[in-house]
Amino acid sequence: MNYAKIAEAEQYIVSKTGRTPSAAIVLGSGLGPLADEIENPVVINYKDIPNFPVSTVEGHKGNLIYGQLGGKTVLCMQGRFHYYEGYSMDEVTFPQRVFSLMGIRNLIVTNAAGGVNKNFSAGDIMLITDHINFMPNPLIGKNDTRFGVRFPSMNEAYDQNLRNIALNCAKKLNIPLQQGVYVAGTGPSFETPAEYIMYRNMGISAVGMSTVPEVIVAVHGNMKVLGLSVISNVFNENANECQTHDEVLENVNAATEKMVMLVKDIVKEI
Repeated sequence: MNYAKIAEAEQYIVSKTGRTPSAAIVLGSGLGPLADEIENPVVINYKDIPNFPVSTVEGHKGNLIYGQLGGKTVLCMQGRFHYYEGYSMDEVTFPQRVFSLMGIRNLIVTNAAGGVNKNFSAGDIMLITDHINFMPNPLIGKNDTRFGVRFPSMNEAYDQNLRNIALNCAKKLNIPLQQGVYVAGTGPSFETPAEYIMYRNMGISAVGMSTVPEVIVAVHGNMKVLGLSVISNVFNENANECQTHDEVLENVNAATEKMVMLVKDIVKEI
């Protein structure tokens, strides 16, 4: 972690925007259209931000968008960075360090995830209640107390109050909202049938290749986190089929309208 580089990026972003946002939002694969709902947008390309990584994955546009959503000021990442792209964990979580320095205290993370729970369907939205991490921990290395303590608690990584807000908003909008534990692996290969069965036996509901490192760093930086997954497919051990990234995006796109409505309403209530 390089504090000076993080501070340089933070200063650049602040110079292009205004007051501290009520929330930062990370948009995963296929969920970029939510950024189109932001009013009076200030669009900053990642490549223009000092020291910022650049998205390389299809479905991740690579813009930071500042503006109004649901009557609140937000800062939205239209695309994230993944460990499987070859980035270090410091680079993957660089934006969350920047958000922490900006004084942002609420983070909404979204992703596309493979369904493990048999009761899920493609296109469902899952509220993340907890996670299991099969990636390197992004806090490994020298701790900088300007961000947080050496041993941060992950007892409530996904803030209960924000989860209650999400559940109430979903109920009001008549959007079914699943709940479950998310597991993060490195990718980029999709999971084997044996891995899916293992996850199911462990009580995991969805699996993906992102989010958890961001959440760990956000909690370390004293941010409250809400996590939402769009279920791109559901594993069926009796089906002889192969998942593709195009199919992931297709199923996620079908749920985008629901996700846009839900996140806008959640932001209103934060």
